[in-house]
Amino acid sequence: MSSVTKTGIHVSKTSTQIVSFRPGAVPDIKVPPGAKNILIKQYHPDFERITGQEPEYSLLLSTEDSSKNPFFQNGCVYLPEKDELYIMSDLLQSTNSSVLPVVLISKVSLRRGSNLEQFGFCAAEWIKLRPPQGMPMPAGACPYKDGILYCSQGTLEQDSGGLWYMPLGKPPIPILTSYFGKPFNSIQAVIVDPEGALWFTDASIGFEREIRPRPKLPNQVYRFDPNTGDLRAVADGPSRPMGIAMAPDNSTLYVTDTGAARLDGNLDSSRSATIYAFDVTRRFDSTFLINRRVFAFAKEGVPTTVACDSSGNVYATCGDGVEVWSPGGTALGLIAVPGGCTNMCSGPRRELFVCAKQRLWAINLKST
Repeated sequence: MSSVTKTGIHVSKTSTQIVSFRPGAVPDIKVPPGAKNILIKQYHPDFERITGQEPEYSLLLSTEDSSKNPFFQNGCVYLPEKDELYIMSDLLQSTNSSVLPVVLISKVSLRRGSNLEQFGFCAAEWIKLRPPQGMPMPAGACPYKDGILYCSQGTLEQDSGGLWYMPLGKPPIPILTSYFGKPFNSIQAVIVDPEGALWFTDASIGFEREIRPRPKLPNQVYRFDPNTGDLRAVADGPSRPMGIAMAPDNSTLYVTDTGAARLDGNLDSSRSATIYAFDVTRRFDSTFLINRRVFAFAKEGVPTTVACDSSGNVYATCGDGVEVWSPGGTALGLIAVPGGCTNMCSGPRRELFVCAKQRLWAINLKST
């Protein structure tokens, strides 16, 4: 597919609003979906340690004037060797109602100025790619070895989908395609721990969206060790497990539950929009999750993606932007993104790349 290059990318400074939810405080004003700016909302003084006093940001790409397709939706991965982002779209409907939707992969090549210590981009080249044959409907992804590990949701064929490793410039390699012969539902997100084990979430969202057959497994969290072949379900209970992240000391695993999200885009406020925390422990020379607990509940929307910074703070993409909590679960603040956001990843020099359907943002923080 042809490429599009955006130049003249402007760097803006955002302001910080001190927000209190105590009785009698000034009401918090939401950022309108059509706004053109990022806003920092501080709930706790410690948030300034993350954002700094005047964080900078840039709108790298936007299609809202030409297309309403959500090209910047899932699986945001940054590869430092090439200064590139790989981002999955949401399901893109075909003009032919008898044909399944497709997912496109966006490759975004960044060009920076001569001062590499200064935040800013000279240009962003955007190319839309079709997933390779055999790796349909990719959702989540993460850096893996010298390439990317993709979560393929699969199609209406039972024996499709799974985890696929794609070295850069080479065909994808299947890593895991079933749970002891039973097809996964629709794998949504994956991370790699320091030992090389893969932790991933599997939810029946593919069946809900009519791209997968009826599930043969519960919605669960799994761990797979490619070195030994050990595959285990390590957690159940979330109605729709989605995002997954490990604390920097590898002692805590976070899993998001987006059960409150409805297919029509509305929310069922009686269901989960929750981040769960689990302790990671060793028993009988095996790794287990124990002590499941509610870590946080999203203020707006559902937490689609979760990540941790080097200090253990927890970030989640939600309906109002990137919500941030301390390792102890205290709400620190919000990086308010117009219209909310769905995915994110960290880059060098304290950058946070944020996917917001038709928009791709870069935000420069004090620490990430």
